[in-house]
Amino acid sequence: MAIQVIIHVANEDPILAELERLPAPTDVSILALNPRQRDNKDLRYLAQNVTQVIWPMSRITFIEIMPAADEEKIVGFVRE
Repeated sequence: MAIQVIIHVANEDPILAELERLPAPTDVSILALNPRQRDNKDLRYLAQNVTQVIWPMSRITFIEIMPAADEEKIVGFVRE
């Protein structure tokens, strides 16, 4: 199952993509599936039919992991 993430690349807008697995501390690159802008538009610097991109970890500032649709929402106690 793919993990939906937001990838923050240095000097670029954030990229919405899927990863097959989270990167390990020893990884030097990541393989992003279906890269797109946060509004689901194509990235301007990629060819139109690109579905996978390999980015070097040296260009990535940080990665946000989005919650899966099937995850349960945590309900906290409500004080009445």
